[in-house]
Amino acid sequence: MKVRINTILGKLPNVLARLQGNDLEAKCAVYEPPLRSELFSSDQMKQHGKTLAGLHTLRPGHAPDRLLARLAENETILIGTRSLLAEAVKTDRMITPAAEWLLDNFYLIEEQIHTAKRHLPKGYSRELPRLLHGPSAGLPRVYDIALETISHGDGRVDPESLSSFIAAYQTATPLKLGELWAIPIMLRLALIENLRRVGARIAADRRDRNLADHWADLITDVAVKDPKSLILVIADMARSNPPLKSAFVAEFARRLQGQGPALAMPLTWIEQHLSECSMTIDQMV
Repeated sequence: MKVRINTILGKLPNVLARLQGNDLEAKCAVYEPPLRSELFSSDQMKQHGKTLAGLHTLRPGHAPDRLLARLAENETILIGTRSLLAEAVKTDRMITPAAEWLLDNFYLIEEQIHTAKRHLPKGYSRELPRLLHGPSAGLPRVYDIALETISHGDGRVDPESLSSFIAAYQTATPLKLGELWAIPIMLRLALIENLRRVGARIAADRRDRNLADHWADLITDVAVKDPKSLILVIADMARSNPPLKSAFVAEFARRLQGQGPALAMPLTWIEQHLSECSMTIDQMV
């Protein structure tokens, strides 16, 4: 039996590579990142305020209100993430600390979303000066200021640092009264945007973990009941082109590592494909 398993292990990567193909782009895909830039001190934020004011160029006229639509989309994604995680907990699946935090604090997130809707009347943001260039082109200038505050503060908003940042910005370019009034709501929208990005990543990881559990359950069951068919099940998994990302690999490895030579076969296949991205299972975990 040991000789037979080793023989299969030797041939398996070549057999399964023909089934799956070499879609490296899909295997090494990345997600929309959270709002994170270099962490600035209070003095650095002051300097950044002056620099940012010099980079901002306003566009003439008005543009459609995109913030309310984005807020609605963010709410949909966050609620969907919460539902996905709640279902995982009901079925006794392991969830990450980030997922636990999102579930425990979702009532706070909902409160902030409802407050944002209440304090951002339809059409209000259309009256705010908008940017002509950059990642926030077409969005209110003050919203980009909020995004910068969140990005360089690692999601934390310190009133003193924020005040000095805005004051430094206005030494180069004065803000309108309506923009100053809108700063709190724009910060709230920016934080919800950041949560949406983190939530989307948590949801994607949860789906990958669910898929890993599905294949691990199937492979483990076949290894016990019908060992001769194991390689066919592994081939089916390869044909399905599973996402070889951290969440999938970590959960799959957790379920199968150390469970005997037969269950090492699918891990060997994963290791071989990760090597195409210059990665290993241990690095992914």
